[in-house]
Amino acid sequence: MAVKLRLKRMGAKQKPFYRIVAADSRFPRDGRFIETVGTYDPIKGADKVTIDEEKALKWLNNGAEPTDTVKNILSHAGIMAKYADSKKKKKKNK
Repeated sequence: MAVKLRLKRMGAKQKPFYRIVAADSRFPRDGRFIETVGTYDPIKGADKVTIDEEKALKWLNNGAEPTDTVKNILSHAGIMAKYADSKKKKKKNK
């Protein structure tokens, strides 16, 4: 099972709102998902992003691949840098 961190579209017409979810890559964009990691509101801008850092790092460490947009959102939040640091520490300890 290939897990991806991706956006699930919510909201009304012309008023998008997204949830960042961990989902099996075989399921549709707005279909079944495993866990909600955070939210993103593009209308209110980049300052309206809420991410549960522990959940995001847990999924990244377990091998979930973020989509390009989610990777960009996580980078702005500083989570991708923490993930890279944790990977370096794991390599050093081996």
